[in-house]
Amino acid sequence: MTVLADSVESMEQLAVVWRAMVLDRDGGADVRDLPGIAVRWADCRFAFWNCVTLTDVGADAALLERRLREAADVMRSKKQPGFLWVFEDLIEDDARAGLDAAADRAGLVHAFPGTGMAGDLLPLPEPVHPDLTFVRVSTDEHLDAYADINSRAYGFPLEDGRDGIAGSTLWKDQVHAYLGLREGTPVTCAATVEADGRLFVVLVATDPEWERRGYGEAVTRKALYEGARATGLTRATLHATVAGAPVYPRIGFRPNSPMRFFALKG
Repeated sequence: MTVLADSVESMEQLAVVWRAMVLDRDGGADVRDLPGIAVRWADCRFAFWNCVTLTDVGADAALLERRLREAADVMRSKKQPGFLWVFEDLIEDDARAGLDAAADRAGLVHAFPGTGMAGDLLPLPEPVHPDLTFVRVSTDEHLDAYADINSRAYGFPLEDGRDGIAGSTLWKDQVHAYLGLREGTPVTCAATVEADGRLFVVLVATDPEWERRGYGEAVTRKALYEGARATGLTRATLHATVAGAPVYPRIGFRPNSPMRFFALKG
């Protein structure tokens, strides 16, 4: 695939996966495909499920400016905060150079960077780690543990993280979600979900107390291994934070589009 095609794939994977995740939450979900903007907004306390992304390919500076204003208007209409996701390779070079300034004029502020990644890397060998045992998420207790690891890793209140997946039938039945247990205590987690002929890796996290031991890579490999075994899929995609970006190429992922996450000012 070309670099642009990889970037389009990354954006489209977000739209597909977040549709399911947002509709999984109770009430208030806004799932719309507007001209140049995909709205995937659960309006829950878990901010990652409150998402707007730009979908134009090759947007120039004028179009980008308009889309940023429109996206910000959508975000302002919501009760809960969330993020605008921008895949930089989908906008023209001149527009990209002025992205932060245009976002500022729209009332947005850069929150953090990310990277879209993909690879034809499956199947993987079954992973092992000397410190960990793996368990598939299948109970409400597992869901709470999974949410709590994400909350501690990303600095959310525990209640906000639980608002993202607590009580979910989708996460128990259709998502290949795994906890990594150290001496019986959940310390790391990762999940994959089928999305338009790919496996998408979602919500990888490790408790900050147990970072830099290879736990995140091991549990991601487990989620990919089990997802591939269940579906027969061979291609996988994900969106990496700065913390995760060095890990995924070791598994076989290749970076494609750099991403910027924006929040509303103030």
